[in-house]
Amino acid sequence: MTDILNALVVFANFVLVPGASYGAQLALGALGITLVYAVLRFSNFAHGDTMAFGAMVTVLATWALQGVGVSIAPLPTALLALPAGIVATAAFVLATDRLVYRFHRRQHSQPVIFVIVSVGVMFVMNGVVRFIIGPDDQSFADGARFLVTAGDFKRMTGLAEGLAIKASTLLTLVVAVVVVIALFWFLQKTRTGKAMRAYSDNEDLALLSGVDPDRVVMIAWLLVAALATIAGTLYGLDKTFKPFTYFQLILPMFAAAIVGGIGSPVGAIVGGFVIAYSEVTVTYAYKRVLGHLLPDSLAPDSLVQLLGTEYKFAVSFVILVVVLLVRPTGILRGKVI
Repeated sequence: MTDILNALVVFANFVLVPGASYGAQLALGALGITLVYAVLRFSNFAHGDTMAFGAMVTVLATWALQGVGVSIAPLPTALLALPAGIVATAAFVLATDRLVYRFHRRQHSQPVIFVIVSVGVMFVMNGVVRFIIGPDDQSFADGARFLVTAGDFKRMTGLAEGLAIKASTLLTLVVAVVVVIALFWFLQKTRTGKAMRAYSDNEDLALLSGVDPDRVVMIAWLLVAALATIAGTLYGLDKTFKPFTYFQLILPMFAAAIVGGIGSPVGAIVGGFVIAYSEVTVTYAYKRVLGHLLPDSLAPDSLVQLLGTEYKFAVSFVILVVVLLVRPTGILRGKVI
């Protein structure tokens, strides 16, 4: 019985807990992508770098607050800096829409043109972020690092294996739940949210009903800026802030949005956790888990790892291809791209 508990603790420590925080971060990112697709009707390849931009401003604001001795320990100071990141990102994406996307929207350009334009915006934003803060890892986390350490868990339970829970993991889950509830309340209960849903469902009918398209577009970008900044900051607190990492996240976030059903907010959340747990379970080495479950004579000598961690994004790609071939509407039957 003790060996089974030790195996479960190892599995929870390296798969369940990290997968939960990573899934919440992917879900918030996928929500932004699916919101742009549902309202503005194009696949925004610049979303990963929008996250990087928002997180960068939050990092800079965090350093400024830390420099003058402002903190909310044991919580990270980045929570105080988040509004600055959201405001700056909102201004950036609204300026981008005014300078780039609005022209093509009025020309009624094809979705593929928007996609190409968003790729250009992605490279510009990536360059801006690297120019301002540099390409290297940046640390901005402070406050309590762990809620429970592996050593404390071992002493409390008497087990041979320990379970460590980082403060950033709990913070990610709590913030993600609050943000998702607030977003769904906005879309379901407010007049502006209902106008956005009507515009997304049938643009012509919404316009005949008096919906202001410019206001809907502006609100959509503001929501996307907030979601991207929060997701980017939580990811940076949980791992580290590095511009190129956010560029790589675009693949798992798109996979999450499509697997769940692009255009469906609930699908984006489901897809985020499906992709996160798929990546973590496939790339985890099960040697220690099997070492507790199997007799000593059958204990594995190798890592028992299906794929190396450097290939984790390949898992997202494979799932994305399979879903597009077998069920392009996704799990919750979203729109087809």
